[in-house]
Amino acid sequence: MVEVLLKSKNTPLGRNPLSELSGANPETTRWRIATRPHVWRPPTDVFETEDAIIVRVEVAGMRESDFSIHLLDRSLVIRGARQDIQERRSYHQLEIPFGEFSTEIDLLIPVATDQIEAVYRDGFLRVTLPKARPHQIKIGE
Repeated sequence: MVEVLLKSKNTPLGRNPLSELSGANPETTRWRIATRPHVWRPPTDVFETEDAIIVRVEVAGMRESDFSIHLLDRSLVIRGARQDIQERRSYHQLEIPFGEFSTEIDLLIPVATDQIEAVYRDGFLRVTLPKARPHQIKIGE
């Protein structure tokens, strides 16, 4: 956390712009700014078939070992980091995000956690979450 101290003097018109902030001290105002690396979210599709929930994440230039996939309660969390090429260059256009990414999907139905599969191919990570089936419980004598 970084703390920024702003000081302001009256403008030529005699007013202090910082004093217009709600609850601001006209002489000094402190702002707290959280510093953390930029985490981007890749394009993610979530759709349902008769038997499963399918999550498809578009993130090219990765290896299977670059991903971290966790199911916590009913939340699927996919994280990773796409490394930038380290050569020096001057960009004319820069649209492909690099660095740490994360996407989180809240699942509305129960899934069979022991049957979840993930496959990475052709720039897409596909996570298949089979729907949980009800279990018949026998009544003991």
